[in-house]
Amino acid sequence: MFQTSIAGSLPKPAWLAETNKLWPQWQAQGAELQQAKADATLLWIKEQEDAGLDIIGDGEQARQHFVHGFVEHVEGIDFEHKVTMGIRNNRYDAQVPQVVAPLRLKGRVHAFEAQLARAHTKKKLKFTLPGPMTIVDTVADRFYGDKVKMAMAFAELLNQEALALQADGVDIIQFDEPAFNVYMKDAAEWGVKALEVAARGLTCTTAVHICYGYGIKANVDWKNTLGDEWRQYEEIFPALAASSIDQVSLECFHSHVPPHLMKLLAGKDVMVGVIDVASDAIETPEEIADTIGTALQFVAKDKLFPCTNCGLAPMSREVAVKKLQALAKGAALARERYK
Repeated sequence: MFQTSIAGSLPKPAWLAETNKLWPQWQAQGAELQQAKADATLLWIKEQEDAGLDIIGDGEQARQHFVHGFVEHVEGIDFEHKVTMGIRNNRYDAQVPQVVAPLRLKGRVHAFEAQLARAHTKKKLKFTLPGPMTIVDTVADRFYGDKVKMAMAFAELLNQEALALQADGVDIIQFDEPAFNVYMKDAAEWGVKALEVAARGLTCTTAVHICYGYGIKANVDWKNTLGDEWRQYEEIFPALAASSIDQVSLECFHSHVPPHLMKLLAGKDVMVGVIDVASDAIETPEEIADTIGTALQFVAKDKLFPCTNCGLAPMSREVAVKKLQALAKGAALARERYK
């Protein structure tokens, strides 16, 4: 009961990349960089296991960014001539590559880190991929001229890699779709369909992560404009409840999401965010157990998976480790409290 996991990313050690940044520069190149990525991945697997987490991830240590770590392995994208584009409905500007030709995978994308992680943990392994709608929102289209068409093209490529990850021994494949909380109408109309294309044919557990973003200033400022109730989930949860996706990861602790919206996910596993990624304050086990108790009013015990609100990438390594430990302790307390 209450199996714990992270949403996906963890801070990169200073010897691997710049710290406290969402788009960090690598500290090495070539074979030395590859070894550093492997070392960081193993470090975080050990930290998660030592903290007592039940489901382990690679911490996205081999990727510079959760979207671009995938798209840099795709043919038809020009990384040499990036353009500035407003993303997440112009919440912030980003330097993004341009889609200039038909999309095709160059080969495997995450075989290195997935196989490494699988070889070094006996626990359940979760691996994350960007969702097609979020990819579309993070690249400039100079070829397709149609968001839906381009999303479906990316979904096909994601599906190829997801099936390969399943063959690598990954137990849970999670697609990250923060764009679902921004373009709710599009998400319900075609975003979930694209997500199902990405997950087509998978027999492992499938998940989607939908949050209000990393704890960076642009996201914090945006949250401050959303009022006393954040009801974005209300528009997309019904479509997800009707989908083939097994699990939904959502933001809960220190958010203004009405908890009763979780009822809209009846029948699904719900990864409830009990760790705030926008604060360095370490949650107490009691706070985490209380959040789980609130969610239990709307989610069955065997369907509730305590998780982080979002990735921990921009945080300090010390704070991230303490939050992992708090997550495990809080879930343990909840098991005693609600058994």
